[in-house]
Amino acid sequence: MTRARITGTGNFLPEKILSNKDLESMADTTDEWIVKRTGIRERRVAEPGETTSDLAARALQVAIDNAGMNAKELDVVICCTITPDYLLPASACVVQAKLGAVNAAAFDIGAACSGFMYGLGAGTSFIESGLFKTVGIVCAELVSNRIIYENRDTGVLFGDGAGAVVLQADEGDSGVLSMRLGSDGSDQDVLIVPYGGAKWPSTKENIEEFPPFTVNMNGRELFKRAVTAFPEAAQQALDATGLSIDDIKLFVPHQANTRILESAAKRMGMPMERVYVNIDKVGNTIAASIPIALHEANAAGRIEEGDHVLFVSFGAGLTWGSSIVRW
Repeated sequence: MTRARITGTGNFLPEKILSNKDLESMADTTDEWIVKRTGIRERRVAEPGETTSDLAARALQVAIDNAGMNAKELDVVICCTITPDYLLPASACVVQAKLGAVNAAAFDIGAACSGFMYGLGAGTSFIESGLFKTVGIVCAELVSNRIIYENRDTGVLFGDGAGAVVLQADEGDSGVLSMRLGSDGSDQDVLIVPYGGAKWPSTKENIEEFPPFTVNMNGRELFKRAVTAFPEAAQQALDATGLSIDDIKLFVPHQANTRILESAAKRMGMPMERVYVNIDKVGNTIAASIPIALHEANAAGRIEEGDHVLFVSFGAGLTWGSSIVRW
């Protein structure tokens, strides 16, 4: 059968680093408090004037180069983000223009921390159906110009960055072996940005009281659901392929919180040495989290041809997804 194979990976991280020590002068917090509760030590911050599409275009270009191809060969660009350049047009269209991907369709996906999984699901479906042969998936988030750093519950969590993959049709055994996606909109209030949309639009009267990117998060409830959802989603992916956790060479999860990853890995029976963790260096980069980590792992030689790689995400919506890829 025709499979969607990852033939290129890429990422882009801004040069500026915002450390926990820096945040100590901005919020009622300490480096020790942040590390203990999240595992994060630093995160990246975009330069003034940089946009989400700037980060995305750089990451996707790396993936295109890594795949040994040209942007004109892309059939579609999928951009996964909750921090787009504009409400319209889609950031994917802006990225398409910046890369000169003149033959590509383009659209955005807004599935928060599960963005990459939803993008991978869409790209895989396009290829397996025969509609497209080459898909560029780029996930990018620029949250630093919207974050309220004084709020230590959420201000310490997020970082800027972008990650990307190129999917191509392949008739061999390598590629996406399973895709599982899910959601539960009844739990939308667990993690939500309530202001700035059509329900509660930002006005000149309320803009200071309710900034557009005020994140409301029930951290305790989110933690409980994440540590359960991660192993359940992983098991669904394993069941669909007939593989066991021992067959997985590398687990690349969404980087939300080190405690969540450690707890989920323990429930799954997955040794931490087979879990790729980079949240300490980049923070939670939302949709970009998995592809940023994947490119790091690929560039470091952590994945070889024939290896099975497991992806799992969980985030706002609530949304979740899992996939197993044979490299």
